Amino acid sequence: MRLIVAALALFAVLLLVAAANDIATLTIPNWVSVVLAAAFPVFSVAAGHSLAFIGYHMAIGFIVLVLGIGLFSLNLLGGGDVKVIAAASVWTGLSGFAVFLSATLLAGGILAIAIVLIRHFAKPREDRPAFLNRLLDPKRGAPYAVAIAAGGLMALPSLPFAPHALAALTSL
Repeated sequence: MRLIVAALALFAVLLLVAAANDIATLTIPNWVSVVLAAAFPVFSVAAGHSLAFIGYHMAIGFIVLVLGIGLFSLNLLGGGDVKVIAAASVWTGLSGFAVFLSATLLAGGILAIAIVLIRHFAKPREDRPAFLNRLLDPKRGAPYAVAIAAGGLMALPSLPFAPHALAALTSL
């Protein structure tokens, strides 16, 4: 049970770290995506998942990465966003991907509207913190890792570890 809770907590914490870094710097450190993707097979082996199951989840992440690179080349997503989405997709697999994607897209739409409105009413000023001026700069992108984190948190019940955690909690 502790292993399952640790896996789900690590998934959530890494997505929140990505979001916090994106808000602060409009970048996502590569180590977040690497740890997120690498942790899944480690926890899966420890939880007794088959190598085929793990490979299937890794393949989903790879497919999402390739599609994300296409979106990056069209300047629709940042490189850090693509890597975090792909790494989170390793955890969701295909079964949880629809929840993850739809929640991320919904949160992203809300984020985009909020950023546009905030930028309309507030402009960068020297007396504001640097991170806030970056967020207010209309030439900059949006911290989309916030939406990715929201999508990942909404997808938590769909992750392969979640049914075991829910079963253990209901047996208490």
